[in-house]
Amino acid sequence: MRERPPRSCSKVGCSTTPQWTLTYVYDDQEAVIGPLAMRTEPHSYDLCDGHADRLTAPVGWRVVRYRPYPDVS
Repeated sequence: MRERPPRSCSKVGCSTTPQWTLTYVYDDQEAVIGPLAMRTEPHSYDLCDGHADRLTAPVGWRVVRYRPYPDVS
């Protein structure tokens, strides 16, 4: 089996290792950010921490941040 190249952030010019996956849900007008997917998908985007934190959605859409294990203080 051929080894896959390391993944990097989907933002142009960013070579940071991604931690999150962005998926757009057009019917619900949502941009959903969750943990990095196990594999790449053609309609999702890998994002580093910085780009995931700064993501904004189109007007009328909302950003949903899914964290299965929330930070506990």
